[in-house]
Amino acid sequence: MSKSQNITWHDSEVTKTDRQARHAHKGAILWFTGLSGSGKSTLSVALEKALFERGIHTYRLDGDNVRHGLNNNLGFSPEDRQENIRRIAEVSKLMVDAGLITLTAFISPYRADRDRARQIVKDGEFIEIYTKASVEACEARDPKGLYQKARTGEIPEFTGISAPYEAPEHPEIVIDTEQTTIERSVQYIINYLEVHHYIPTTL
Repeated sequence: MSKSQNITWHDSEVTKTDRQARHAHKGAILWFTGLSGSGKSTLSVALEKALFERGIHTYRLDGDNVRHGLNNNLGFSPEDRQENIRRIAEVSKLMVDAGLITLTAFISPYRADRDRARQIVKDGEFIEIYTKASVEACEARDPKGLYQKARTGEIPEFTGISAPYEAPEHPEIVIDTEQTTIERSVQYIINYLEVHHYIPTTL
């Protein structure tokens, strides 16, 4: 329930359809979800670069980056995680309205939060991408040394160790990062976007 009162939505004379026509591609949210160390950020960085090089208007929102600014007042309790995802979903919706392919890389451990993010945009504008990897594989990578800290209790409520992760049940895309290279993963996602007419097909 919004606390703001006496507010009115102001429509623009430039519509989402106008912007998408100018960009020559659709806007959408590519929502990467998975355990810490599963490859969300690495894959989203590579995909953003590949899309940009093709002339696609795109922007990437990364979990750590957003917590430096917009969400720097939030911790990692279930309530704060929920608010973190709500804010990101709202920002992503604005970017879709601007006609961008928006990439988000967040653990987003709870299905209900991801479902709410999906529901705030129109059908077809939310593409859930599950970067699938076992806790053991993620812990072996541990690029930030977080699992080690979680095991010693230095980091409480750490997803996959002391806090739950609810894997997607029906994601649009599953990338098994234990089996697939970054290059093949990027191409797989691009192929999906082409086949479903989000972006033009290259000749």
